Amino acid sequence: MNESPLRRLRVAVEAPQHSGLTGPLDYLGPQGLTPGTLVHVTLGRRDVMGLVWDDPPEDQDLPEDAQLPESELRPVGEALDALPPLSNRWRRLVEFAAGYYQRSVGELALAVLPPQLRDLDAKQLQARLKKLDKADAEAAKAAKAAKAATAAAAAAIEAGSNPEALEALPSTPERPALTAQQQSALDALAELAAREVPQPALLWGLTGSGKTEIYLRAAEAALERGEQVLVLVPEINLTPQLEARFAERFAGRSIVSLHSALTPAQRLRNWLAAHLGRAQLVLGTRLAVFASMPRLGLIVVDEEHDPSYKQQDGARYSARDLAVYRGHLEKVPVVLGSATPSLESWQHALAGRYRRIDLTERIGGGALPRVRLFDMNRLERKKGVTTTLSVPLVDALRKRLERGEQSLVFLNRRGYAPVLHCDQCNWKSDCPHCSAHQVFHKEDRTLRCHHCGVTTRVPRACPSCGNPDIAPLGRGTERLEEQLAQALPGARVARIDADTTRLKGSLETQLAAVHEGDVDILVGTQMVAKGHDFRRITLVAAVNPDGALFSSDFRAPERLFSLLMQAGGRAGRDAAQAARSEMWIQTWYPEHALYQSLQKHDYEAFAGSQLHERMSANLPPFAHLALVRAEGRSVEAARDFLVAAQEAAQALPLSLGLLLYPPVPMAIARVADSERFQMLIEAGSRAQLLRFLRAWLPELHALKRRQKGLTRWAVDVDPLAI
Repeated sequence: MNESPLRRLRVAVEAPQHSGLTGPLDYLGPQGLTPGTLVHVTLGRRDVMGLVWDDPPEDQDLPEDAQLPESELRPVGEALDALPPLSNRWRRLVEFAAGYYQRSVGELALAVLPPQLRDLDAKQLQARLKKLDKADAEAAKAAKAAKAATAAAAAAIEAGSNPEALEALPSTPERPALTAQQQSALDALAELAAREVPQPALLWGLTGSGKTEIYLRAAEAALERGEQVLVLVPEINLTPQLEARFAERFAGRSIVSLHSALTPAQRLRNWLAAHLGRAQLVLGTRLAVFASMPRLGLIVVDEEHDPSYKQQDGARYSARDLAVYRGHLEKVPVVLGSATPSLESWQHALAGRYRRIDLTERIGGGALPRVRLFDMNRLERKKGVTTTLSVPLVDALRKRLERGEQSLVFLNRRGYAPVLHCDQCNWKSDCPHCSAHQVFHKEDRTLRCHHCGVTTRVPRACPSCGNPDIAPLGRGTERLEEQLAQALPGARVARIDADTTRLKGSLETQLAAVHEGDVDILVGTQMVAKGHDFRRITLVAAVNPDGALFSSDFRAPERLFSLLMQAGGRAGRDAAQAARSEMWIQTWYPEHALYQSLQKHDYEAFAGSQLHERMSANLPPFAHLALVRAEGRSVEAARDFLVAAQEAAQALPLSLGLLLYPPVPMAIARVADSERFQMLIEAGSRAQLLRFLRAWLPELHALKRRQKGLTRWAVDVDPLAI
């Protein structure tokens, strides 16, 4: 290949954002080097991995100084040509994502590949591929032997010569009978799949209505057509049942997972299996939306409303939105499933852009839990007490305990208490590096900042006045667990949150204990509120959900409704117990419209009222937003950068018709000694916003080089947290 004549090649490389490089760079390489091939190139003084990109269109006019003469171009290094090139459709997906989210093509293309792949040379890659071939051959051999043994056992049983051979037959996973609604949903998906360009489907189904079975049957149909299936989940640790159900249903099929908890070697092996077309089903978190799959035939996005699908650093992409775009690009059906769809997806369905498919009945005819709103204003007011376990709730938990049923108590705040407080001088356990409190963790007697991670020992007395009587203020899951154990002696109380599941395998162990009935009362954060199929739980209680009702973030009510609906859906999943299942909500505002809709399980009414409010306020999905965040060593550095950025924006003709809000501190203004400001841009048209951002970004790069004290800045298109 090295003897071929050389030509100008475009190569996408991972350049840092501050470099201002957005497109591929020019190198010299052999004529036969195909776009999508991984190559080693020199960038500055470093040897880096690059990806051969497509030549620009012939009709594209380039400025005379935009291209270096070929005599000044550097040659490409070693090519990893043992690996099939990344497809044209994959490159189009990356190109779209880079353009939409305002990142460089090279940064995104290289960032979504397995990290270990970027460190291999051609010889090492060849060795990995041989290792994969060997593992696949051994798996195929084992599968063939198992198939032969099954056939022999079946023949022996049929002949009546060996009745004991029945034990050798593998158990076939049971396919549950479909309800009429499930069959109707599958028929609708089959009709969409038959179209030349399938319309995205929004599968709106109650908790426990059998959405997972729809995913399994749709995947089965795609696999029978010889296609690959991509299933996205919000967080792999929160949905172990989904992974287990796919593995059980498709035993003997090649299934791989792609998520950040894998080791680098596992991630590379699984990515290669998908890229080479050997993995038939890929299950993963948001990064899996970029998995290279040559025979992709179906994309499923479970819990499509979940904010975890939005990347919060680097290229801030939405995996759900990219999944929809990828379906359009590859002409394959996309199924977005949720009991509480995002308002953006709901509006798309109302406008006819998505096909809405409804599942309005629980499997087995079970009823949804009865929602009881307990008015906390009925409690006796005590100084410093804002939440507590009400006596009626404790009585309800006790009744479940006596009947041998399980309960889930939900509080979305980990730790023992949000803050330690001195009532003599008003000292609070503030983080020295952030504008936030350090959270008290009683188990190891520490104060921890949940933003920067700094940990200190609990002081023996108030550091300000010496008062030895410093007390915890408020409640976290750790304190709630303690209170439940005191209120209900003998009850087996377990807690699942980020603190109790740090060790590998600990979450699975604790969930198994719940499923096996070894836990009476489960205390947890949102980790236990979604995706779990707890068959014995008949009572779910949310003890302090009011905080989100009056948040400055316009999406807070949507997130709260979704979280409570999901949490309530953990109760009564066994149809035999559904009639007596309940959800208790302890609230100071029982008449609030959100709780009234929740009490009736009326997502449509809630979504309608929220969309009406957003239309009146000109908020998404009726407007399009971008957020510029800046961090600096001082307040002045971060603020002055955004003030200068706003002035530069106002000077651009493309800013006409846009709303440029003034820079303001972020909700938590200081994290890890870095001061944080943000500026919001609002546009009536998505195309107008993107044209403006493309013209404005070079100005921001230039400002960064002139601005002293600015540590980082980033543009977030379609931000979820404001």
